[in-house]
Order: sequence, then C-alpha cells, then structure tokens
Amino acid sequence: MRSIILATAALALAYPASAQQQQQQVPGFVQASAPPAEAPPVAPIPAAQQRTIDRLQAAALESDHAYEIVESLVSEVGPRLAGSEAEARARDWAVGMLRANGFTNVRIEPFTLPYWDATREEAHIVSPGIERPMVAAALGGSPSTPEGGLTAEIVRFADMAALEAAPNSAVAGRIVFIDEHMSRAQDGSGYGVAVRKRGRCAPVAQAKGAAACLIRAVGTDTHRFAHQGGSSRQAQGASLPAMSISPADADVLANLIQRGTVRVRLDIRADIRENAQSGNVIAEIRGRERPDEIVLLAAHLDSWDMGQGAIDDGAGVAIVSAAARLIRDLPRRPRRTIRILLAGAEENGVHGGAAYGQAHANETHVVALESDFGAGRVWRFDTRFAESAAPYTRAFQRALSPLGVLPGNNQADGGADVNAIREAGTPVVDLSQDGTDYFNYHHTPDDTLYAIDPAALRQNVAAWATFVYLAADTDWTFRGAPAAQ
Repeated sequence: MRSIILATAALALAYPASAQQQQQQVPGFVQASAPPAEAPPVAPIPAAQQRTIDRLQAAALESDHAYEIVESLVSEVGPRLAGSEAEARARDWAVGMLRANGFTNVRIEPFTLPYWDATREEAHIVSPGIERPMVAAALGGSPSTPEGGLTAEIVRFADMAALEAAPNSAVAGRIVFIDEHMSRAQDGSGYGVAVRKRGRCAPVAQAKGAAACLIRAVGTDTHRFAHQGGSSRQAQGASLPAMSISPADADVLANLIQRGTVRVRLDIRADIRENAQSGNVIAEIRGRERPDEIVLLAAHLDSWDMGQGAIDDGAGVAIVSAAARLIRDLPRRPRRTIRILLAGAEENGVHGGAAYGQAHANETHVVALESDFGAGRVWRFDTRFAESAAPYTRAFQRALSPLGVLPGNNQADGGADVNAIREAGTPVVDLSQDGTDYFNYHHTPDDTLYAIDPAALRQNVAAWATFVYLAADTDWTFRGAPAAQ
C-alpha cells in the first residue's frame, strides 16, 4: 500500500494539476457551469403498448417456435435450388406452415425465371506432378465446358483490380485465377469487396481472351469447401466457364504457381433452361384500423444445394414467421397490416423481390425489412428514415435496448428482396445480426441446423416482434428524404 501511495505522489509531482484545476483550488473562485445539453426528442410509447412489448419479448425469449419452423423446412424439404422441384415443395410447405400459424390471405404469386443447375463440377490440377482433384463448385450461370473438360495454363491475380489492369496478352488462352481473400467483420462488410470477383471475373476475363475463370471461395472459413453463388445468367453477356475453389486448394494452387507453370482442367455440365417456375409466398395479419398500410417482413425460400439452406435463409423464414405469429396471438390485432413475403429465387438474381416490387408497386408500404443474414444475435438497429422520423427511431432504439441491441445509423439497406420497393421510396430498417462467423457457413455444405444457436434465434424473434409490433400499431410515418448523417 505504501508503494502505491508513493507512486501516486510521484505522479502528482510529475503531472501537476491543470490550470482549470488550480483555479478551482483558489478560495472564492466560482466556475461558470455549462448549460446541460438538451436531450434529443424521443417519441413516447404509451404504457399499454410498452406492456405489450414486454410481453412479446418475454414470450419470444422463452419459445423455440422459430427453431421448430426452420427444422421442419430443413428436414421435410431440404435444399431448394431456385426454379427446381425442391423449391416448389418449399412453397407448398410454406403455405401449409403459414396457414397452420393462423395467418390470413395466404397465397402463392407465381413468376418465371431462367433456370441453371450444375450437374457436374470438377476441377483437377493436371501438372506439375500427378493429376489431383480440387474441391470446386461451378458458379451460377456458368456454361458447360467442352466434352471432356477444358485444360489450360493458370494465370494468378491477387484481386479484380489486378486482372482489370493486365494486358490481354497475359490472359489470352489461360484460366484466370483470382486469389483474393475475404476479411471477417461483424457486419459482414468484407463480403461486398470479396464477392465482386464472383460476378466480374467472367466478363472481364472473357473480354481479354481467357479460357475460363477460377476464384478463391468467397468466405471466411478454412474448411475445404467451395462456396457456391452467382446469378442465373453471367453479367454483361459473358459465357465463360467459372468455378469457385476451396481456400485450401487455392493455397496449393498459389504455391505451385510460385514454382512455375501450372495447368488445370475444369469439367462443368450445366442444365440451362428458360422460363422455369418459381413464386413468392404471401401471408398477412390484417390491420384493424389501417389495413391498406403495410409493414413488410421478408425472407427468401430458395437456397443453394450443397448445404441444407438452414441459415440462408431458413433461419430468416423462421424468424419473420415466428415473430409475426407472436403478434397474431395478441388479444388485439395491430392497426396496420403485417405482410410476410417468403420470396422465391433470391440466390440467382433476386427474381422474387423484383416480382413482388412490380406486382405491389401501387400499395402503401409503411416500412420494410428482411431477415437474410443467418441466425446470429441482433446487435444493431439501422434505419433509412426521413429527418422528421428521428424521434421514432429513438423510440425503437429504446424498446430494443433490453435485448442488447445498439443504436445504428440511417443508412439501412433493408435486404435484397425489399430493394425494389426501397428504390420506389419505401423506408427500410435493418435488424443487423452478428455476422462474424456467417461466411464460414454461407453457400457451403456446412449451412445446416448445426450453424444455428437456438438462444440467438430466440433473441432475433424478440427483436423482430418488438419492431414490427410497434411499427404496425402506431400512426408513425417514416417516409421522406433520409436524414443527414
């Protein structure tokens, strides 16, 4: 103790009091106090609504109904490639699930889309050494290779910028390999950078005369998985065979390229058809006073087929359905209509979201949001509201704070399947989930029920029920120019 006292005294000698502190020690000195900062306005939540919010949160945190929903989807339907018979079974499953949960006006709104499915997807290192396979997945929209596959020398680029800057002579006749790593982030922001190569490699490489494209898997895991992904048609009219390879195989390929010339064979068979059938599944809780004003809750039904579609996006289907079910079970329906959109064909081009936006463009959407980032805990609340709606934002933040949700920004995205109505002026929010580990599982065989933490899923349902109920049971408006940051 004595040593601590001596050390403290030494610090006091070394760092004397500031001028302000010295003035405060002068007898008779009076410091003028600064006026307290005025607290920003917060919209009041009536006591009855607050009691309902408390009730919803408590019920959500005690219920595993959401887990039961996603377990049913994974077990009874499984993976659901857009436009496939499995996706059709998922629509039928969704209609039955939504009706069993007491929602009204349940229906399928059909649309068509181009169909793509890889029936063979193989990649081998041909030389140097003995031929050996890599773990690979054809990227959505890739055409088939010639019969027997395509063999060519590999040319490596660290990222898309390097490929774009390369002369045609460095690329022509070769297989382009984009070896860019993805950064891990809680908000998933590394994905936007890393995924660029998935859509841009084929058109850029084809324009330079390449034979094919390979990319390091777009993910943050170190498993020997090749992440799937891509649209049903390659961008800008490209028709270049394109594949993703696992991180481990990408490392081997990069190491071999440092030693000398490397040749690879790709073998892809793709089933490509026009006008495949898909559809959106819709359900509602009709508003008691303002039924024409819609609070839209979205998730997507389809999935890639290497995994089971549990976190992408079975978890989202479960979260929005379970949250809406809690609200449906209240003694009194909210003022506005709550609409569930379980969109089809999101993975290969957001076809369901586009179809919904076109079909429902003339309806009044008060606010929209989508759950499509797995099952991690909601940690932040973001909006895209008018300046005048800032007091409502703060009220939502206050209501969500008992769940550990932090205030965010006013640059919410809303989600892919609500993008069409967001661009038409509908306000959106993000109940942002912790995505630190999401891209370990995304579009891989590990997208299974094991990737879902039931406790985190319950917290998601509580956050969604809180926001959706309050948005639907008030007369608050959020539309207008977004507030300045």
